[in-house]
Amino acid sequence: MFSLHVWRPYHLIIFGASGFTGQFVVEEVARVASEGPNGNLKWAVAGRSKQKLEKVLEQAAAELSKPELRSVDVIVADVGEPGSLAAMCKQAVIVLNCVGPYRFFGEQMVKACVENGAHHIDISGEPQFLEGMQLNYDSQAAEQGVYVIGSCGFDSIPADMGVLFTRDQFKGTLTAVESFLTFGTGEDGGCLHDGTWQSAVHGFSEGHELQTLRRKFNYKPLPTVGSKIKRRGNLFFSNEVQQYSVPFLGSDPSVVKRTQRFLLEEHHDKPVQYGAYVGIGGIGNVFKLLFGGLIFWLFVKFSFGRKLLLKHPEFFSFGVFSMDGPTRKQMKDSTFQFEFFGEGYTEGQDPSQGKPNGKIRILVKGPECAYVATPIAMVQSALTMLNEPTALPKKGGVYTPAALFAKTTLTDRLHKHGIEFTVL
Repeated sequence: MFSLHVWRPYHLIIFGASGFTGQFVVEEVARVASEGPNGNLKWAVAGRSKQKLEKVLEQAAAELSKPELRSVDVIVADVGEPGSLAAMCKQAVIVLNCVGPYRFFGEQMVKACVENGAHHIDISGEPQFLEGMQLNYDSQAAEQGVYVIGSCGFDSIPADMGVLFTRDQFKGTLTAVESFLTFGTGEDGGCLHDGTWQSAVHGFSEGHELQTLRRKFNYKPLPTVGSKIKRRGNLFFSNEVQQYSVPFLGSDPSVVKRTQRFLLEEHHDKPVQYGAYVGIGGIGNVFKLLFGGLIFWLFVKFSFGRKLLLKHPEFFSFGVFSMDGPTRKQMKDSTFQFEFFGEGYTEGQDPSQGKPNGKIRILVKGPECAYVATPIAMVQSALTMLNEPTALPKKGGVYTPAALFAKTTLTDRLHKHGIEFTVL
């Protein structure tokens, strides 16, 4: 059972607070500190460099006009020094882990949290890391009463909670959902920091390892309720979003599938099939994607190619990824939108008989995905844990977002902070 560990000095410690994403998590925590237990969130920042952490606090104080942020506690901790991680974890109820790529640095933090009784939240979009943590630490986390919750950023809160929201809003038995993700930018365009690019390069180069990992679970296929969902092609024009679209290659499908397996095994809920796609725009973007995808696929197979991809992210991604990351103006003007199209059997209809006879459409939309929506999702996940402990599963373990937060008000909290869930 989740415990507030009132004897610990901090509700939250932001680890990796001086990183590109971490700095925005710091600002988000500062904005919503009054939403902590009893209106008083106790928090600290942590990382390798005291000077960089102090600089981030200075920057946040200036950005938010909150001079008191300069006095937030700073903890020096390094993934290369297990003792420092242990000392940090013993002071926190929850550690917000912002240090990526997680395949290189994440396991040390998970291990330290589990061994020292701190709950762990990350924003990883790397299936190999996420599923590896479930394989290696689920039992130990359960024994320690610790929650390890992965993918609590844009990957994969909107998708995972979106499918759950669609199911809960459907009057009957929801059997399948397709989601279409689109992005909007302002006149200055937009981009992502190259940390995400690094994760993609390493992830695609090690794809065979993920298949080996998954075989170790020895899972049986999830049962199909109703008609089997039809998979779209690798490139098609979507009438739903009026754009050319491709399958979404991020962690969302695997996270949603893990959630559906948990809900089946723990609550005997009927699993929902899921297909995820992303709109890429018009024919010009199709040619860019085909050319860029071919180059990426060729280069990622060889070490020298991976070095080039990592060294020149802006060139090889046509400006989508940058070592400098987006400007605040680009972030302010950017948005994301998920449209969920669900089908199933209305109340009183037998899912084993005939074709689905009911449909539902859900919209999940929000601000810039990586450095605005992700901090909101991560911080609201932590605040939900702190404020609603009795709504969480009774035992610890490694969880997906919707598995942990199924009975909480997380979607309502997200909605109030700009990640909106709406029935269309």
